Amino acid sequence: MSAVLTRLREIRDERTRRRTLWRELSVYATDNDLNDIEAAIARSEDGEANRETQEIRRFLAAQRGLSQRA
Repeated sequence: MSAVLTRLREIRDERTRRRTLWRELSVYATDNDLNDIEAAIARSEDGEANRETQEIRRFLAAQRGLSQRA
């Protein structure tokens, strides 16, 4: 039972972390902002392997999609 509770806590913590990341990144909405973030990711050493970096890339793609619709 404790393994299940531990896993549920991990899932909840991960969801909270992801929401916080997206909220923090949501202020970057212009093409220039998004390009700057992508450039910073490209310069980072672990930019391709890092799970958080992959999440940021997905966010950037979603932001670009929203800005193209507007």
